[in-house]
Amino acid sequence: MQILADVRLLSRGGNSGVEEYTRGLLNAIFQQDSANSYSLFYNGFQKQPLDNQLTIKGRSNIRVIDTHWPNKALDFSARFLNFPPVDRWLRSDLVFSPHFNLLPKTRTPRIITIPDLSFIHHPQFFSRRQNLWHRLQNIQRQAEQSSAIVTVSEFSKSDLVDVFKVPEQKVQVIYPGISDIFRPTHGASTGRPSILYLGTIEPRKNIPLLIRAFNALKSNSRFGDWQLIIAGRLGWLYSEVLRLAESSPYREDIVFKGAVSSAERVDLYNSAKMFVFPSFFEGFGFPPIEAQACGCPVIAANRTSLPEVLGESAVYTDPWKIDQLVEQMSQLAENQVLRDSLIKRGLANADRFRWQKSALETLKLFNGQAF
Repeated sequence: MQILADVRLLSRGGNSGVEEYTRGLLNAIFQQDSANSYSLFYNGFQKQPLDNQLTIKGRSNIRVIDTHWPNKALDFSARFLNFPPVDRWLRSDLVFSPHFNLLPKTRTPRIITIPDLSFIHHPQFFSRRQNLWHRLQNIQRQAEQSSAIVTVSEFSKSDLVDVFKVPEQKVQVIYPGISDIFRPTHGASTGRPSILYLGTIEPRKNIPLLIRAFNALKSNSRFGDWQLIIAGRLGWLYSEVLRLAESSPYREDIVFKGAVSSAERVDLYNSAKMFVFPSFFEGFGFPPIEAQACGCPVIAANRTSLPEVLGESAVYTDPWKIDQLVEQMSQLAENQVLRDSLIKRGLANADRFRWQKSALETLKLFNGQAF
């Protein structure tokens, strides 16, 4: 079977959730599948080398279609002219889109991944440009026209069925994995105790709540040497986060790391005393699982997919209640029995999410959809 995979979103070489998903899943598929052939559609002018992200060298069943059309022009043509028919040019039996910036629709069976519908439920979390982009994608029509939909949690599946009215049997939950590099390094941290947030700095992540809770925690002299470390690229509508940090009486103890590599993430997780993730909306949520895999106890919002994915391995907080988060951080900082229990349960929970398993389930879906 000839499978066309659209990997244009990897051109930036970033570490967003959808980029992590695409790299992790495809690399695991390529390691396990020698029976099918893959064409990777990689378009754009300025792109990061694809073979730095996907293990494709020396694999005879994989070829890269490296084109240089303007992506904006390609998107316009795809949406309004249904052109070019890339899958016909490449004689594909199946099209896989690990995101919803989709190629033109043809008769070839298509599987798409839709991780969540946050852009529908909370348009206020996105910029005007992003909201326009989401509308132009017409995700509901794409979902209706697809042969199958992959999503990353039972929460997201229920949401897709409820909002888009697609048949339940059309949507398959395949949990993502995490990289094997996320593990305890067993090196004791010699720096100041820290609370870590890692992820894009954007409204959906609810970082202002964390900064305000940190301010309240620091007002207690017992936590005078603690730091708040915020790691991740600046996304959009982030001015409130920067303003709150700058106006904090403890601004010298709030450290912005910016975008970080995978190796740097491992170090941050292993060095932190706790990982706090008060996000309003997640389809899955990679960072809490990565933190758990490194032996870092987690406090997460009690919303959307997070209780499903983390189970009984995390402390849950209401993303609107600052006082509750302050109390939970205080307890986790000072209660070693609680810390040890969360670390143990977190390691066991993180072990559930492996790309090899995700790849096997995805391949089974691939082989059942092509005709």
